[in-house]
Amino acid sequence: MSTLENNSLEPMADAPVLSPGKVMLSHAKSHRGLMLGGLVILTIMLVAIFAPLLAPHDPYAQVLSRKLVPPVWFDSSKATWDHILGTDHLGRDYLSRLIYGARISLLIGFSAMLISGVIGTVLGICAGYFGGRVDMVISFLITTRLSMPVVLVALAVISIVGSSLTVVIWVIGLLIWDRFAVVVRSATQQVRGLDFVASARALGSSTPRILFSEVMPNISNHVIVIATLEMAHAILLEAALSFLGLGVQPPTPSWGLMISDAKGLMFFDGWLIAVPGTALFLLVLAINLVGDGLRDVTAPEDRN
Repeated sequence: MSTLENNSLEPMADAPVLSPGKVMLSHAKSHRGLMLGGLVILTIMLVAIFAPLLAPHDPYAQVLSRKLVPPVWFDSSKATWDHILGTDHLGRDYLSRLIYGARISLLIGFSAMLISGVIGTVLGICAGYFGGRVDMVISFLITTRLSMPVVLVALAVISIVGSSLTVVIWVIGLLIWDRFAVVVRSATQQVRGLDFVASARALGSSTPRILFSEVMPNISNHVIVIATLEMAHAILLEAALSFLGLGVQPPTPSWGLMISDAKGLMFFDGWLIAVPGTALFLLVLAINLVGDGLRDVTAPEDRN
């Protein structure tokens, strides 16, 4: 009987043990939302990178004799394959402006997310690890920030300082760090009491070493998920500011600015809003799908 038991256990003993990285990669490949969102983001990134090669026309060129040409799927004598998505009220090719607009959205989203991520992560780790007065001061800063409406503050600051691409990036980045700080603070408070942190402290490791070598790797999944959410948030904020006339200034191609330019024609030429609005929707949806997928892959035990 014992011989049979030993023989039955031998295949299990010889089974290969997958590393955590390979297990995570396997989960990622089987996650449909993550794969779909990643494919959409990758496609938009490639379009933005190779915009000069893909755009059929100069996105700034105005041809008033060809203004408001409808897209090719419209049953109109004006529709032409030379302007697949039509032209705007100044005769600029809509497809070219849409392609170049992807650059603006991705640049602002990534840059603002990076700025807010650095600020919020540093504050959250300091508040969660040190506690006491440090936590009290940072919690006060978080509460103060949460009490201020983002759009109104951004509008006030940009109207005073002036609108430009750099100003928009910094204003958005300095206004959306609170979610990073709140989540990282809570995660750090949970990690700092675990055995491996106490062991590192007992071995005489310096505080920076503990924070970067022990705490940060164990809260990185939270940071990554929040980063995707805040990138989508930043893109929507830029679109809102551009729609209100205080974001990216014309003639720079921006999806929010394209929607703003077309708001007076929305009842007559609705496709002028539908085209950039759909692109904005797909990008934000893809980013959120990637964030949700990364949450499932990096912390599957927290999901049913």
